[in-house]
Amino acid sequence: MKAVIDTNVLLVANGQHTDASPECVVECVQRLQAMQQGGVTVIDDGFRILGEYLHKTRLNPPKGVGDLFLKWLLRQSGTARVEQVALHETAENCFAEFPDPALEAAFDASDRKFAAVAHAHPDRPAIWQAADSKWLDWWPALQARGVRVEFLCAPDVCASYQKKFPNKPAPALPEPSRDD
Repeated sequence: MKAVIDTNVLLVANGQHTDASPECVVECVQRLQAMQQGGVTVIDDGFRILGEYLHKTRLNPPKGVGDLFLKWLLRQSGTARVEQVALHETAENCFAEFPDPALEAAFDASDRKFAAVAHAHPDRPAIWQAADSKWLDWWPALQARGVRVEFLCAPDVCASYQKKFPNKPAPALPEPSRDD
C-alpha cells in the first residue's frame, strides 16, 4: 500500500471534521493505522505536506489518531516507509509536476501539492481523500493524467457536494481499483 494522504484524512481521524459521519471517522482511522502497519506514505521533499499536517494537527500532546499518525510519520523520515518526491514551484503553490496545467488554476492552491506529488512519483500512488467535495469535480481530469483519487468516505463527500452545490448534479465517483 502506497498513498499520498490529504490532510483532511488526518483531521477526520482526529474527529476534527464536524460533518464526517462515524463511518467516515472509522474508515480514516483504519486507513491510517493500516499505513502505519505496512504502508508507504508519499510526501514532497520541501516539507509542504508535513508542514500542513503540523499546522492543522496537534503533536504535544497528541489527541487523536491523525495526530499519532503524524508523530509516527515524522519518526519514519529516512526509512522505506516514507518516499519523497521533488517538486519544482513555478509560482506560489504552482508546480511543474502538476498533472494538468489547465486544471491547476481551478484547483485550490493548498491542494495542488497532493496532485503534484502523486503525479511526480514513478508509481503514481493514489491520493486518499476523505471530506473535500471539490475533489469530485477534479478527479476525472486527474485520472486522465494517471493520478487516481481514492475517496475514503464516498457517501459523506457526495452529501457534502450536494449541500454545497444543490443545483449541480452529483458527479460520478471513480471505479474502485483492484487495490481498494
